[in-house]
Amino acid sequence: MTNTDILLTWNLPTSNLSELAPKLKWIHCIGAGVEHLLPLDWMPNGVVLTNNKGVHARKSGEYGLMAILMLHNHLPAIINNQRIKNYEQLFGTPISNSTIVIVGTGSLGGAVAQLLEPLGPKVIGVNRQGSSVKGCSEIVTIEKLDDVLPHADILYMALPETPETLQLIDRRRLNLLKHSCGIVNVGRQSAIDYQALSEMLESGRLAGAILDVFNPEPIVSDSPYWNVPNLIITPHVSSDELESYIPLTLNLFFKNLELFLSNKPLVNQVNKELGY
Repeated sequence: MTNTDILLTWNLPTSNLSELAPKLKWIHCIGAGVEHLLPLDWMPNGVVLTNNKGVHARKSGEYGLMAILMLHNHLPAIINNQRIKNYEQLFGTPISNSTIVIVGTGSLGGAVAQLLEPLGPKVIGVNRQGSSVKGCSEIVTIEKLDDVLPHADILYMALPETPETLQLIDRRRLNLLKHSCGIVNVGRQSAIDYQALSEMLESGRLAGAILDVFNPEPIVSDSPYWNVPNLIITPHVSSDELESYIPLTLNLFFKNLELFLSNKPLVNQVNKELGY
């Protein structure tokens, strides 16, 4: 690695990178999240870190729309009823009358917001700076999160793992939600208190949840999550897929390579302080 200018990788030796690759200028991480590399204080001066943000967006948006519609139409409860052979009619309503709160409006949250827009629900986006997002009818900063949670029919979580997002949706904030609220998480488990969420699903305090991310993964066979009522578990499949992920990753990398060779700013640069 002594003559390496660019690394295309998932993981790397951070403790002595400057010694191993003294000429390094750019690292591209083939995942959207870089929490496994945090904190980024190991990065040598002058080295740029980019990620795969956006590569997952289309697939994740479609998964998110599916999950939201499933929760809105009581599918977790209907699946539970099927297991116990209970034929109970649970009726959904048009989603246009609902409010969806999306916490984290980057490529993943933004993708589902755009797919929801034609269906007509009120979509409230929550992000750090209050930046406008296509598909969101309202945007608030993270400081206003407590104000919008009580209005959510669906809470959609699409956050990276950073020190600021750890346990953002804790027991107190879960208690701000309606009893009829459903939760989707496609970001990172660390953003939600899963223990409190499980207890609230057990007690009926919340209507349902579809969770695609856990830590550690895979979930062990004796994990209590498998038996939580009104919880649908998907095995981290919301964003990745086999056909186009690698080609899309390489397209992004080569687009950045052209910029790199032209001494222009790279896209998807990770902010060292924010961790995403």
